[in-house]
Amino acid sequence: MTKDLTDYIRTIPDFPHEGIMFRDVTTLFNDPEGLRECVDQMAVAVADYQFDQVAGLEARGFMLGAALAYKLGLGFTMIRKAGKLPGKTISQDYELEYGQATVEIHEDAIQAGQKVLLFDDLIATGGTAEAGIKLIERLGAEVMLAAFIIDLPALGGREKIEKLGVKTHVLCEFDGL
Repeated sequence: MTKDLTDYIRTIPDFPHEGIMFRDVTTLFNDPEGLRECVDQMAVAVADYQFDQVAGLEARGFMLGAALAYKLGLGFTMIRKAGKLPGKTISQDYELEYGQATVEIHEDAIQAGQKVLLFDDLIATGGTAEAGIKLIERLGAEVMLAAFIIDLPALGGREKIEKLGVKTHVLCEFDGL
């Protein structure tokens, strides 16, 4: 019997701050069946779209985003924290649920007119995903879908992304923070 994806995801209370229930996907990545099931489920969920590229948000979005790009026969673009990419970049500031940060993308990573799948492990407040969308759009490309393993509906991130006109897909949800 196949386990539900939530069965592979560990919850760590009070990390990184008191009151936060951190949904840890490292246990999902560590399990061969869980990892395979997650990539396969996401590939099936996005199969009706025609993408040119997958873009993953640092850092956990890189792991499954790259595996998903491989499975879909597409290239993979990294959206990284500021100062981590060696080439010429553009940057975008954003608010996190517990701070502020900046992400960057190589200015030649995605071409104008391309259709992009934005991927990350989790959507909480939607700040990181919104910043990724803005970067991709500034390059003249279109985010056709933002996909996540986990949604935390109480934090409203999915609604925020959908209000930007970007469809979203999640594989599982967790209640609370």
